[in-house]
Amino acid sequence: MSNEAAKPSVEEVKTNFIYQEIDKDLAQGKNGGKILTRFPPEPNGYLHIGHAKSICLNFGIAKHYKAACNLRFDDTNPTKEEVEYVDSIQEDIRWLGFEWEGEPRYASDYFEQLYQWAVLLIKKGKAYVCELNAEQIAAQKGTPTTPGQDSPFRNRSVEENLDLFERMRKGEFKDGEKILRAKIDMASPNMHMRDPIMYRIIHRHHHRTGDQWCIYPMYDFTHGQSDFIEGITHSICTLEFEVHRPLYNWFLDQILDGEDAPAVRPRQIEFARLNLNYTVMSKRKLLELVQKGIVSGWDDPRMPTISGLRRRGYTPESIRMFADRVGVARRDNVIDLALLEYCVREDLNKRAMRVNAVLDPVKVVITNYPEGQVEMMETVNNPEDETMGTRELPFSREIYIERDDFMEEPPKKYFRLGPGREVRLKSAYIIKCEDYKKDADGRVSEIHCSYYPDSRSGADTSGIKVKGTLHWVSAAHAVDAEIRLYDRLFMDEAPDAHKDKDFKDFLNPESLSTLKGCKLEPFLAGVKPLDHFQFQRLGYFSADKDSRPDALVFNKTVGLKDSWARSNK
Repeated sequence: MSNEAAKPSVEEVKTNFIYQEIDKDLAQGKNGGKILTRFPPEPNGYLHIGHAKSICLNFGIAKHYKAACNLRFDDTNPTKEEVEYVDSIQEDIRWLGFEWEGEPRYASDYFEQLYQWAVLLIKKGKAYVCELNAEQIAAQKGTPTTPGQDSPFRNRSVEENLDLFERMRKGEFKDGEKILRAKIDMASPNMHMRDPIMYRIIHRHHHRTGDQWCIYPMYDFTHGQSDFIEGITHSICTLEFEVHRPLYNWFLDQILDGEDAPAVRPRQIEFARLNLNYTVMSKRKLLELVQKGIVSGWDDPRMPTISGLRRRGYTPESIRMFADRVGVARRDNVIDLALLEYCVREDLNKRAMRVNAVLDPVKVVITNYPEGQVEMMETVNNPEDETMGTRELPFSREIYIERDDFMEEPPKKYFRLGPGREVRLKSAYIIKCEDYKKDADGRVSEIHCSYYPDSRSGADTSGIKVKGTLHWVSAAHAVDAEIRLYDRLFMDEAPDAHKDKDFKDFLNPESLSTLKGCKLEPFLAGVKPLDHFQFQRLGYFSADKDSRPDALVFNKTVGLKDSWARSNK
């Protein structure tokens, strides 16, 4: 992990209430001055931009306090978890620029200890085996304003509960036939305290423990205890876990009752999760998009997943910048997607090489340029960074320009090419349109121009002044490419906020447009997947992971300006 990658900004530290709370704990001498955080994803899907904020926060805290951050997979549900997700999560964290303490940890590492603690709660009369199904439990739990009803199995003897729980572990019962519940308070105003489920039966192969277990602890019984086992000092969670905190504390109180005070007991602090407009952040809904083929996969560039953003051309620096700008709030809010796009635009403006690409080409023949002649034109790689130097572009008699850079009857303030009009070709010559041809469909098929030999860029003695500058590609040297243009995946600002409609009803049918036969300068023939560039005047683009030298594919990352937001006001 680089020193700068995880380092929070000075402003973030000043305004972040979590840092302020940790400072108070340190001032009071809690945990012996120790700080240890963790990032605890469930391996049931790919990480998205909301997780990126949490990653930056937890690893940033560790960096600021010269401490460590664990990576722990809360792998308690084998029906939804896969090794693919475990691998992708590790890849995403490292790509963002972070490294966890030691080897990755797993809640499944603690299954035996969790089982023994469950047995302890049974012996203390604080847990019982129940035979109600999910619908029956929901019905007898009551409402936030009315108390629930006791399960008919709530007063089983300790001996009977121990016997049944052991038999559950041995696999004597079917899925759903029995569960283990905590015995707390069926009249509690906190619904999570009304005898929550601790264990359920799942006869399913686990990605790490195989078939060793057929009972699995619930997330709420696992999460806090795993933090305790690892010695986590500050358990940073999103706001939806605030109402779970009393339950986590209750479990630890029962487990530690009568024991000496532990050296470290996790303190949970909640912050607002990241919500983006025109986006869904539910892993269940993102999985549905993948399974139904609405997107090409978890790393589809239209997805808000970290892998999707990476494939689209976002940089880790831009995502960390975004997390820093969003900050940490106490209340849920919705962030404009334009801020994320602004961050990647700011970052790529500094680092991306400027190249020539023509997405909708029309041929220009420079009639007075010698046939067969090729000149090499020097051009700046990035005017924002002189250290990136220059390169040479081949220039010849026939070139390609963008179709919309020519108009037969241009308006007065149109500064591009038209009959009798002059423009500069960037890093090359000034040309003048003399004539043009059309095809059978009435489209302009070829433009004939003359050039001024004494107008070469950097050595112009022509005295001609022009207002327009166009990018171009030499026809003889151009390489073909497929270009994929992306728009927002959803047309509604909050696609999953409509109770009477399915979130998929708001899908944007024009979220992906594919252009074939685009013409690129020859330098781009040697690009590697995920290399990023600024296509002159068009935006920022990245080579797709499937791009090959003989079949170039580029994804549009973001435009040069936030034109989408303006056009949709």
